[in-house]
Amino acid sequence: MENLLVLVRHGQSEWNKQNLFTGWKNPDLTEQGVAEAISAGQRLKAAGYNFDLAYTSELSRAQRTLSLMLKELGQEDLETIRDQKLNERDYGDLAGLNKDDAREKWGEAQVHIWRRSYDVPPPGGESLKDTAERVLPYYKEIIWPSYKSGKNLIVAAHGNSLRAMVMELEGLSPEEIMQREIATGQPIIYRLNEDGTVQDVKNLAA
Repeated sequence: MENLLVLVRHGQSEWNKQNLFTGWKNPDLTEQGVAEAISAGQRLKAAGYNFDLAYTSELSRAQRTLSLMLKELGQEDLETIRDQKLNERDYGDLAGLNKDDAREKWGEAQVHIWRRSYDVPPPGGESLKDTAERVLPYYKEIIWPSYKSGKNLIVAAHGNSLRAMVMELEGLSPEEIMQREIATGQPIIYRLNEDGTVQDVKNLAA
């Protein structure tokens, strides 16, 4: 298979800039975030990529990032599937809180556990394990069959929903994926084998 699967985390959001837990809240992109999305689209175009189908979450920062990239690619009308299963990890009671304030309230060690453990959720929210349990069935049942049919796919989503997919694709352990940072607006280009394993991966960094 010579087709592509491209994963892109949305550009910087207002809450990223303000160091707030975001989750399922819906802040817009910053000016920098808009620039990151436009640059990602330009780099994909310069590399000669075009797409047959797009996937994104139900959150506006991912949708806007996708829209800005597709405009640069001249593919504004590309068929796009939006699904809540690709949403960011739900941070529950932490959503909207400044990360420093959360550390003051619950302690550095507890907040670190919520942020960097695989299976310990914050109050009222999801762990990465919980997030993976909704993302991975969607990947296996919806995205992978589209890829296998020969389509070039682009997925604009979030740090943790994409972490779940990267963990699956690259065969990473929970410990390894928690150390993996996925930068805003930096396309990750995968070519996959017939069995779904990675043939080739590269980052289309700015």
